[in-house]
Amino acid sequence: MPMPANEIERMIKAKFPDAKIELKDLAGDNDHWAAHVVSAAFKGKSRVQQHQMVYEALGGRMGGVLHALQLTTAAAAD
Repeated sequence: MPMPANEIERMIKAKFPDAKIELKDLAGDNDHWAAHVVSAAFKGKSRVQQHQMVYEALGGRMGGVLHALQLTTAAAAD
């Protein structure tokens, strides 16, 4: 079962209320997404840590309900 953009955004925003999120459906199937997430919570964290934080926010849905996510992250400027 695919995961729609509003559900992905809702889950990320629940963990990072300040997040700016850009989502793009890469295959038109709600199953392969590109996401760019910017949040102050990423400040001082490595890219790997930032990605782990987003995956955690998605509550284990990566690889299951959410088949593929091309993820980029950045810390919000002060």
